[in-house]
Amino acid sequence: MANTEPATVTNKQIIFSGYVSGFPKESDLKVTTTTIDLRIPERSTSVLVKNLYLSCDPYMRISMGKPEPLSSSLVPPFNTGEPIIGLGVSKVIDSGHPDYKKGDLLWGVVGWEEYSVITLFPYSHFKIHHTDVPLSYYTGLLGMPGMTAYAGFYEICSPKRGETVFVSAASGAVGQLVGQFAKLVGCYVVGSAGSKEKVDLLKTKFGFDDAFNYKEENDLNIALKRYFPEGIDIYFENVGGKMLDAVLINMKLNGRIAVCGMISQYNLVDPEGVHNLTTILYKRIKVQGFAVSDFYDKYSKFLDFVLPYIRQRKITYVEDITEGLESGPSALLGIFHGKNVGKQLFVVARE
Repeated sequence: MANTEPATVTNKQIIFSGYVSGFPKESDLKVTTTTIDLRIPERSTSVLVKNLYLSCDPYMRISMGKPEPLSSSLVPPFNTGEPIIGLGVSKVIDSGHPDYKKGDLLWGVVGWEEYSVITLFPYSHFKIHHTDVPLSYYTGLLGMPGMTAYAGFYEICSPKRGETVFVSAASGAVGQLVGQFAKLVGCYVVGSAGSKEKVDLLKTKFGFDDAFNYKEENDLNIALKRYFPEGIDIYFENVGGKMLDAVLINMKLNGRIAVCGMISQYNLVDPEGVHNLTTILYKRIKVQGFAVSDFYDKYSKFLDFVLPYIRQRKITYVEDITEGLESGPSALLGIFHGKNVGKQLFVVARE
């Protein structure tokens, strides 16, 4: 039911300045203030939300690049002069949609701003029913990254007890969960990360069998042979480039690779080549890229799987949270330099 009294408030936004080549800068994202009417027009099916938590994710770098007419992408480009678009946790302020009412909590696609008017389409937004866990988890563990880890590991890699698993960018929003899922299955799992702090986290907090700092390795091939003398059954790919090249020659026969992301390539003007592709043929390796949106029909199944483990404290999750909408640009850019420890997000409002 729409509000009967109009109310106009200020609405702080983070605006996309223009398309980026190389590493993005804070000047590419500008904080501005406009106004918004806290009333949905009559007969509209839109929903007005107050954003509580906004998510910083590596895929957002792809949306900052200049659109190439003949290229394909999982995500559309940002529009210059408009708020950047991402995922967030929000509270309904007013609704013209029959499935949402004032006070409902949801997670899904919103603008980087204090208030957003959203148009619902299949799997764009999910109502939050479980509030006995931190709401911020719906930007990570119980949101897109969690569903990504679940779909990539279980649906694509089909793990079996006793198999060997390698996870790159293992302390990030997705990687930390893949490692824990692997241990639940009974796999041997090793992760790579970019600092001693992150490596220690993998071993002491997330239960990885071992981990290494890829920045300290002169030869990634030798490093992987040290941790996987008999080879790798499953590789959860988050990095690309030299790491993928080294992994390919260390895969076992009939190994599986779930290609979730390639963060090492997103900011390069000329992406690195991969040289060991023939091993895919020789070792019959399955390499599959995927988009989490292809699996959102399994979201309720995912919640049924993961929530009991969270409540029993058999799955843990580390978040890197900054305060205020103004902190968003630096928080987002930090993930491309490995500054975050765990899932990066920022607080817009605490209800």
